[in-house]
Amino acid sequence: MLLRLSVFLGLFAILALIERMVPRRPRQYQAKRWVTNWAFVIIDTITLNLIAFVMPFVAVAAAVDAAANGWGLFNATDWPLWMEFLLSVVILDFCIWFQHLITHKIPFLWRFHRVHHADVEIDVSTAIRFHPVEIALSMAFKIGLVYALGPAAWAVIAFEVLLNGAAMFNHANIKLPLWADRIIRTVIVTPDMHRVHHSIHRSEHDTNYGFALSWWDRIFGTYTDQPALGHDQMTIGLEWQDEAPTKLGWSLALPFFKR
Repeated sequence: MLLRLSVFLGLFAILALIERMVPRRPRQYQAKRWVTNWAFVIIDTITLNLIAFVMPFVAVAAAVDAAANGWGLFNATDWPLWMEFLLSVVILDFCIWFQHLITHKIPFLWRFHRVHHADVEIDVSTAIRFHPVEIALSMAFKIGLVYALGPAAWAVIAFEVLLNGAAMFNHANIKLPLWADRIIRTVIVTPDMHRVHHSIHRSEHDTNYGFALSWWDRIFGTYTDQPALGHDQMTIGLEWQDEAPTKLGWSLALPFFKR
């Protein structure tokens, strides 16, 4: 827990500093947005702690429990640790990609996921903007994956650190050199690649679902190279193009709007 928190805070601070030095796009609502987006972190953390109290099998604990009972694919095999680790990362990353895709396709899930997309600007703080209901559902999904796969607890921790770090990186408002972006996105999702996913146009925000590995969108035909209007002119967010998404109360209530 301390390791994850330390890496999270350290990466957040580094990426926030780089955003200040080489921003990709100008920001108008940064102060208001950051208060709301950090409030989501606090609420989501409380939500996960409540889940852990009611259902103590959070992802890492689930890995320990699965190992003790011999449940899951890797607990039934005798593969080398390095192979189990690599397969765990690849399989879990694919499953998170698939989970992300279905949050766009199933209306009930989209109601909660659109809180993330409603952010009218995108930067490192957008990576922590998720409705607590979505966080709870996501954790339940991860617990199921861990029991089915049976990865070691340390592999789950390593994947969580990788996933959080990748999400903060690809949401960051960082201007990478085009040559660097091209090289990095062959393996890892870059800020320019993921920014397309936050376009106001559904034809674009229903693409580039990857958080860490960039392969899945190419393999399954959901990859968009660049936004139609370019990164400087594209509009970020959904239909609410005002200060409303910067407000915590509005954002928490958004899934329950009728429209």
